[in-house]
Amino acid sequence: MAGHSQFHNIMYRKGAQDAKRAKIFAKIAREIVVASKAGGDDPGSNPRLRAALALARENNMPKDNIERALAKASGEVDSANYDDVRYEGYGPGGVAIIIETLTDNRNRTASEIRSAFTKFGGNLGETGSVSFSFNRIGHLLYETFPGGLERALEFAVEVGAENVEEFGSYVAIATPAEFFAKIRDAFVQNFGDPSESGLIWQPTTYVSCAEDSRITLMKLIDILEDNDDVQKVFHNLENI
Repeated sequence: MAGHSQFHNIMYRKGAQDAKRAKIFAKIAREIVVASKAGGDDPGSNPRLRAALALARENNMPKDNIERALAKASGEVDSANYDDVRYEGYGPGGVAIIIETLTDNRNRTASEIRSAFTKFGGNLGETGSVSFSFNRIGHLLYETFPGGLERALEFAVEVGAENVEEFGSYVAIATPAEFFAKIRDAFVQNFGDPSESGLIWQPTTYVSCAEDSRITLMKLIDILEDNDDVQKVFHNLENI
């Protein structure tokens, strides 16, 4: 896994998401629409849709919301066409930031993200300007793991996960990105849904910064995560 820093960064995001439930549901619905349109409405043959539906379950998304999203994807209800766009840049204190978006208006989204970076003293760069210092991996987080850490380690070896770490009662599992869907499905089948799962950007190095820069950075991240087009925000700040 990514170690102490990455775990705390993940838990910070999870806490922020819990406080913004309606907006999280809207973002998950958008992912369901895009996944279904791209790969079909059968979760069994569409790993991205399967992951989106798992994310909906993990966040206790109401069944009606899920069905509306699937209806939009099938054309039963009018739906916008969304594009996957990734933005990269540096925030206050030189912290690297990656923003994943699903947008139906690239110009609007780029303008809003650039404005946020400018307002909080960051610099939005080109694609690839930051991601070279991150690894793309799969991530599963169990609040309590059946059988404990030893069983998680044994099963991780069986299915090809890369690493397992324990933090208090939490167990975090890292997987190769290309095998994430297969490994997640194996864990779900044997141990139930994790509290969080998905593909993440794991920093290869972390940076620290002064308290004033840290506070400004948190404001920038909050603004980005509050944007309707933004799905996920990753950064390499040490121990937020």
